[in-house]
Amino acid sequence: MFDVVVYAIPVFSLLVVVELAYGIARGRNNYRLNDAIASFSQGLLSQVVAVCTPLAQVGLYALVYRHAALLHAEKFWSGAAGFALATLLFDFCDYWLHRTAHRTSLFWAAHVVHHQSQEFNFSTALRQESTYVLLGWPFYLPMALLGVTPQAFLVAGAIVLYYQFWIHTEHIGKLGWLDRVFSTPSNHRVHHAVNDGYIDRNYGAMLIIWDRMFGTFAAETEPCVYGTRSPLDSWDPLWAVVVGYWTVARDAWRAARWRDKLRIWFMPPGWRPADVALRDPVPAFDIRRVRRYDPAVGRVVGLLAAAQFGVLAVATVAYLWQSDDWSTARATVVAAPIVAGLWVAGALLQRRIGIRSALLIDAIAAGCAWAAAWAAAWA
Repeated sequence: MFDVVVYAIPVFSLLVVVELAYGIARGRNNYRLNDAIASFSQGLLSQVVAVCTPLAQVGLYALVYRHAALLHAEKFWSGAAGFALATLLFDFCDYWLHRTAHRTSLFWAAHVVHHQSQEFNFSTALRQESTYVLLGWPFYLPMALLGVTPQAFLVAGAIVLYYQFWIHTEHIGKLGWLDRVFSTPSNHRVHHAVNDGYIDRNYGAMLIIWDRMFGTFAAETEPCVYGTRSPLDSWDPLWAVVVGYWTVARDAWRAARWRDKLRIWFMPPGWRPADVALRDPVPAFDIRRVRRYDPAVGRVVGLLAAAQFGVLAVATVAYLWQSDDWSTARATVVAAPIVAGLWVAGALLQRRIGIRSALLIDAIAAGCAWAAAWAAAWA
């Protein structure tokens, strides 16, 4: 299941290097080491979580397909026309999930990870959400009811996901008629921007026609400012995943009315109960006050964080390669040292820990990984 991901990682990494080199050569480099590591870390973390949550990834879809499919045409869905139609259906379902993720606080808490970077480059494309699929799987069940086989569903999902990689760049301008039909870099820059005219626009993953049909399209007309209106201001990969839930849960806890405690999860992001907003007002967003989060670190710390991430990337590839043969419990145990290592890299770049503390945590994590491997070998 994860073999395709393993093969894709070096390809995407090479394209990142190409974009970086092109940007430097043209004097338009928009990569920062800390931001890129943070985005890559979210990509690795999302794949580790996917290994540990197989039921949500495809199991529930397969279950509905097996017991509730209204049509049965396995031969059709295994052909080129079937895969093409499945991809179109997946893109349509993805539009509505994506739109819901921007209009509902519960789903935004999962999706916000992808928007936290204040840069827009190929590394941003790899900044994938870890909990999004745990909430989003029901949106694809109409495909199961129509009889789209799990295999066709997985292929369509991979096509839609991998298509979106190339549209995360500032080095490709407008593309004429393609911008009217497909999701392109220009269209997707709008989607990632916090400008007033760009908020909640251009949800389409492959096709922008859904946005044109349902009134959510906006053309790129002014320079984009990227990130989120409530900035993350952290390189901690675990905090990046939970901050959205924490923010909503905190306001839900402080709300006096039970109705508001429940309602806040299903209201648009930023909505707050009146009593909470009165006691703890939040200043209105002002795009002129947006500043890049970029804490300075020494060269040694930067090199150590980069080396740490490099080792973890290789370890994650090996983890994904072996994971199909593991139980969920074993995969979860083996994943723990990788997650700890990603946290260390972020903490170093954020100056939350020093080099000695980082090396100590790394040694403990490595010991745990060795113990888990030894126990598995003797199991």
